[in-house]
Amino acid sequence: MKSPGDKRVAIPRDLSHASEAVADNEPSALQLAEPGQGIVNVVSRADIPPDGGYGWAWAIFLSHYLEDSTFPGTTQFEFALIGGLSISQSLFVAPAVAWSMRRFGTKITLASGTIFVFVALFSASFADQIWQLFLSQGVCFGIGMGFLYIPATAVLPQWFSTRRSLAVGIASSGAGLGGVAYNLIAGVAARKLGLHWTYRILALCSLGINGICATLIRDRNEMVKPKQNYLDWREFGHIEVVFVIIWGFLSEIGYIVLLYSLPHYATTIGLTQGQGSVVSAVLNVGLGVNRPLVGYLSDRWGRINMAMFMTASCGISCLALWVPADSYGLLLAFALFAGFGCGTFWGTIAAVTAEVVGLRRLPTAFGVICISLVAPTLFAEPIGLELVAASGYRSSQIFVGFMFLLAASSVWCLRSWKMTEIEEKARIEEANGENDLDRFHAGRRWLSPRKLFTLCRV
Repeated sequence: MKSPGDKRVAIPRDLSHASEAVADNEPSALQLAEPGQGIVNVVSRADIPPDGGYGWAWAIFLSHYLEDSTFPGTTQFEFALIGGLSISQSLFVAPAVAWSMRRFGTKITLASGTIFVFVALFSASFADQIWQLFLSQGVCFGIGMGFLYIPATAVLPQWFSTRRSLAVGIASSGAGLGGVAYNLIAGVAARKLGLHWTYRILALCSLGINGICATLIRDRNEMVKPKQNYLDWREFGHIEVVFVIIWGFLSEIGYIVLLYSLPHYATTIGLTQGQGSVVSAVLNVGLGVNRPLVGYLSDRWGRINMAMFMTASCGISCLALWVPADSYGLLLAFALFAGFGCGTFWGTIAAVTAEVVGLRRLPTAFGVICISLVAPTLFAEPIGLELVAASGYRSSQIFVGFMFLLAASSVWCLRSWKMTEIEEKARIEEANGENDLDRFHAGRRWLSPRKLFTLCRV
């Protein structure tokens, strides 16, 4: 607290730590006052798609389908739409997952997801018409991903108070490291055993591993009593939520185009499909290594700062490394560097959103954010393949790079807004002796050169 004679309002370091303390408080101890009532305990159910593991093994299948003409007459757009369906469905079913968790609990919901994924992969191995692949690999697999990943992600923050970003980063690194295993297994099995048996192997692996996890996982819902409502369309009226949506919308387009296109791009520069699967695996290594590190640095240097920096770094690496990548070594280097930054959105979204909307609004804000991302996750890869078909991979590479850079610009604006919020809350607290959150209105003052270029922990 500043002295009474000091009228300046700055971004105090202790408020930054106070904001972190609120975001990192143990859910069971978080107390929010209801008007005219006592206190209630609130925790968020964050909807974060896996962005790795067997979800990205589809990139290997896509490369084989495009090279081998497995389904004659099927266009690249239709193949790409299948991959988009698997991701968008995991977002679209989030309200159904929330209902299932309220009605049946975490274990039953996870078991349902396990069955959906197994049925999807196993039935895809018998598909001999493209519509069967749409239903199995696209719709059914996407539903299974949603029923698996959303409950698992909601459970993790309940068990940590401090260093929550680091804990989430370590857990989410499994998506990248799992992607290494799944891409290598899928690549080798597809070449030696064919696509049908590759699907069956992945189906059995998913059934065994997910079944064990669904049995062993434990939540703290009885103690935490998480907030139940999922969607509140009024969140679209908050500028901070709009900036997060823009960040996710643009980065998801770049992310999915990059992940699904990389193995096929490798074959267009003379590499084998096996080398393409290795490139995809290296990108997943970057994802796996990056997420714990970003979680740790976010706790130290600021969550919004790290989100902005890593998103921008991916855009720069696309333009600086992917565009000139015409050899195996350079493409591997690009895949590693791109892996460090391309998964930033889903690796930091929970912490960043909690930072700007607070834990009280986090579940409803997540709801509108995820629903807003159904369209880009569905159509991102078809857009990428159409760009390739029209003018080659150069246009797709530049497109992906600028998607990440524009996404980083949205986070830059969000950072300026957050700095203004901290200043205004400090001013209100100093004037009234209390931090009146409801009286904060940033107006237009948040977007200024001083805010945009000030170096501080946000």
